[in-house]
Amino acid sequence: MAADSIRWRTGAGWAVLAVALCWCHGADAEIEVYLVRGWFGVFSTGMDSIADQLRGKGIKADAIGHWSSKSTVAKVVTEREAGWTGRLVLVGHSQGANNAIEMARELNQHNIPVDLLITLVPFMQDPVPSNVVRALNYYQDPGWGTPLIADPDFKGELSNIDIGSQWSTFHITIDKTSKVQEAIVHEIVALPP
Repeated sequence: MAADSIRWRTGAGWAVLAVALCWCHGADAEIEVYLVRGWFGVFSTGMDSIADQLRGKGIKADAIGHWSSKSTVAKVVTEREAGWTGRLVLVGHSQGANNAIEMARELNQHNIPVDLLITLVPFMQDPVPSNVVRALNYYQDPGWGTPLIADPDFKGELSNIDIGSQWSTFHITIDKTSKVQEAIVHEIVALPP
């Protein structure tokens, strides 16, 4: 009887360990990306292209209209309350960049971190809130967009990237520029598990 008891405990132990490892790996390895288009989505079709590229790499990515930002925040809050613990990325172009910052600010009220925030040519935006781990901002000087600043309690990493010298890139083409798209996809794929 002692040998049967040991065999059962050993088998059950391995089963519990396997389930725990699968659950932890799935929960930690998943990345969820929301790409927020600018006004009416007309000039931000590059967000859809980036979402397609990310999905091709097995990353959950949705391009959304800027008017969907509040419902998306509610969805993320519900997922977190249900136990989802994956990485969260917000990317926005133009008005969508401002909305992405607002989304991060609303998520901060629920103590939900944003692992990566990427903005393309935001203008008159709010500061980056303290729940953002890393923020990248592409702007043009001269041109459109301004550097990001952060809240006083921000402890993450903030990088402002001036692409004003790239004369072929404009406010309405920055999200479609292959160099910028490649950089965004690279930063998201490089997030640690």
